[in-house]
Amino acid sequence: MLQAPVYLLCTATALACCVLLLRGYTRSRVRLLLWCGLCFLALAVENVILVIDLVVVPERDLATYHFAAAGVGVAVLLYGLIWEVK
Repeated sequence: MLQAPVYLLCTATALACCVLLLRGYTRSRVRLLLWCGLCFLALAVENVILVIDLVVVPERDLATYHFAAAGVGVAVLLYGLIWEVK
């Protein structure tokens, strides 16, 4: 089960990026940092679902939820990139 630590490290990395970006947003109020932080939050949730899907309950297929969380993250970042242009 070498894959479980890798998935957990990916989750921790995405969550750390989320925290740092949202902390930067609270200090500078640059809205692009908010959208990037929310994107990484969704990617961290996606990684948690991936760990649950592949390690905890491999007999269940959670791919729909996994891809939905990734899609939400990308959509949030895309919204921030398109609509927050000055």
